[in-house]
Amino acid sequence: MIRDDIKQATIAAMKAGDKERTAALRLVGAKIKDRDIEERTKKTTDDDDALVVDVLQKMVKQRRDSIQMYEDGGRQELADKEKAEVAVIEEFLPAQMDEAATVAAIEAIKAELGANGMKDMGRVMGELKSRHGAELDMGKASGLVKAALS
Repeated sequence: MIRDDIKQATIAAMKAGDKERTAALRLVGAKIKDRDIEERTKKTTDDDDALVVDVLQKMVKQRRDSIQMYEDGGRQELADKEKAEVAVIEEFLPAQMDEAATVAAIEAIKAELGANGMKDMGRVMGELKSRHGAELDMGKASGLVKAALS
């Protein structure tokens, strides 16, 4: 499980004395624990990896937004720190689909659902997320779906 891989990587980073990597991995662990606490009040999920992947994807998105803001503000040292955290987090995410595979998946779903206009975007996005959510950046996929439906 991804959760166990993260724990082992944290221990290895601590033993190696890699402070930046240890800090990033501890942050990941804390976010996962926060999500676990949130989920206690909801129904239990069978797929722990899906929960962890969702947390990791949100963390990467937040850091990419921060990188953009830091670079726009001329704070390159902070942007570099965020980039290092993104690199650590992405090690535990499943391989992402490239643009050609994403377009092919969108076309297959579009044909299957009979989608032919922007009014069907929500249905296509929902199906795309349920099938390929872990392997896609849904922000980028949204633009590709718009292009395919227009």
